[in-house]
Amino acid sequence: MEPIVVQQVVEPPRGIFSAKLDDKGRLKLPSGFHEYFSKLPEKKVFVTSLDRRTAQVYPISEWRQNEKFFENYTADPRLGRRISFNAQDLGSEAEIDSQGRVLFSMELRKELDLENKPVRLYMYRGRIEILTEAIYEARKREAMAETAADDLEKLEAAGLK
Repeated sequence: MEPIVVQQVVEPPRGIFSAKLDDKGRLKLPSGFHEYFSKLPEKKVFVTSLDRRTAQVYPISEWRQNEKFFENYTADPRLGRRISFNAQDLGSEAEIDSQGRVLFSMELRKELDLENKPVRLYMYRGRIEILTEAIYEARKREAMAETAADDLEKLEAAGLK
């Protein structure tokens, strides 16, 4: 008889957190993120930017899904090539060390001007989104726009609880 394997559900952290890259280009993850990534079956991550404005840290399994997506995306092949190029140009594989730090490539740090600056991070669609303070403030203003009440009403009508 085969042993029954119970898969552990790994819940991502919720909320927006402050952090900073150190002088060696490592992002010290808040403890909830470190705990989340330590429970994943693969320890490797892919650190990149898709839009050259914000950074992302993908569990390598999530990034593999994106690679397949790019390979199969036929609606606008040039669009897929451009975004894939951004990701590869600025991206690098890394592992989160025992202290919860992940290394960003020099190219990514320079392109996004992240060195020794505060950032905000949160989980979104299976990845960590990393925002500079300027982009965080712009998104916050957008979320506080006069349409926020209408936006919420629409989402509640669509099933948001």
